[in-house]
Amino acid sequence: MEYRDRALKCIDCGAEFIFTAGEQLFFADKGFKNEPKRCKPCKSKRGQMLSGPGHQRVETTTTCSQCGKETTVPFKPTQGRPVYCRECFQQRRSTPTPV
Repeated sequence: MEYRDRALKCIDCGAEFIFTAGEQLFFADKGFKNEPKRCKPCKSKRGQMLSGPGHQRVETTTTCSQCGKETTVPFKPTQGRPVYCRECFQQRRSTPTPV
């Protein structure tokens, strides 16, 4: 598929920005389905705002799906998806999955 530069409109400031062919190829390679919604300056501002002093990291106490030990994870678990403690997570990462 051939990609061409496209003009998009930023949802924050309303300015037009170019979604380059190279960026589109990168998005396709990564499997991203949505186009960017913000221009680079607004995206940077938003990132700084979210990681700034007012932003607090979510810590959730849950039970490990593998060993049953109580653990704390840095996200809010989604229902139906397994959650692992640090040890079980590391073990699963180092063990190759069968194909």
